[in-house]
Amino acid sequence: MRYGYWMPVFGGWLRNVPDEGMQASWDYVKRLTQRSEQWGYDLSLIAELNLNDIKGVEQPALDAWSTAAALAAVTDRIELMVAVRPNFHHPALFAKAAANIDRISNGRLALNVVSSWWADEARQYGLQFDQHDDRYARTEEWLKVVDGLWTEERFSFDGQFYKTEDAICSPKPAKRPTVYAGGESEKAKTMIAAQCDAYVMHGDPAEAIAPKIADMAARREAAGGAPMHYGMAAYAIVRDSEAEAKRELDRITTVSDLPAGYANFDQWLSGTQLERELKIQEYSVSNRGLRPNLVGTPEQLKERIAEYEAAGLDLLLLQMSPQAEEMERFAVQVMGTA
Repeated sequence: MRYGYWMPVFGGWLRNVPDEGMQASWDYVKRLTQRSEQWGYDLSLIAELNLNDIKGVEQPALDAWSTAAALAAVTDRIELMVAVRPNFHHPALFAKAAANIDRISNGRLALNVVSSWWADEARQYGLQFDQHDDRYARTEEWLKVVDGLWTEERFSFDGQFYKTEDAICSPKPAKRPTVYAGGESEKAKTMIAAQCDAYVMHGDPAEAIAPKIADMAARREAAGGAPMHYGMAAYAIVRDSEAEAKRELDRITTVSDLPAGYANFDQWLSGTQLERELKIQEYSVSNRGLRPNLVGTPEQLKERIAEYEAAGLDLLLLQMSPQAEEMERFAVQVMGTA
């Protein structure tokens, strides 16, 4: 299993806890990322939203790509998996900038391609917002342009959304960045199986993840691609006793008044095609992070992680709070690396 974590670009991950003791600041994420390398983490996922989806839109949110470029220069080993939304980035200009960041990092850049869901954010920034299937059609073209510029000396493309003419991208990436993507609609899964390297999922129990991996592996084989990697989001609470872990779970999931960001959550639900109905309680942690039940003693978490490995999962994308303290605890007690 590879262990990754979500960079706290929103100042935390708990929608019901206003202050988690982790600022949305360059100083905090720099120190966290440098320490995470020492603790043995493999990857950091840097989410891309211009508005704060967790703490409310009025609160600070770090820009993903300038943060990634800066982190590339002050880290040595960790993979930087940066989210990118095609409707926010012209693919030819993006390919040029991302290739440069990959060079700065000596080949540690990866993409998490996200077909945008937040209509209000796009409207505020004056950007195109497509309906569901059109978003994935745009992403298909976007990936073709980016990959073409990264692999060919000159690249021309004439599509519905994008056009290039003998475009040059030099220098190219040190190595072609891994492309991760997620989605539960038929359109999303078809696109990912054909064009991406890895499939990332919202949190679910191992028995729900196993058939998803089997389905995507079959789609990938039919598309003629190399075997994919599989990742999943999860929120982790590790304590010396099960009772202690349960108390912490109760603390973060207690909902009294709806927090400031609830309207964004409600809009996300209306713009996606999730396979299950989300419960209000799950609003406390994003990306269905509590469903994997990585809550308990070190031994219990190791057993559950082994179940995911048996299902074919090879990457966990973890959220914790407060992040630095809990990530170190998890590394020592579960990963055995710190």
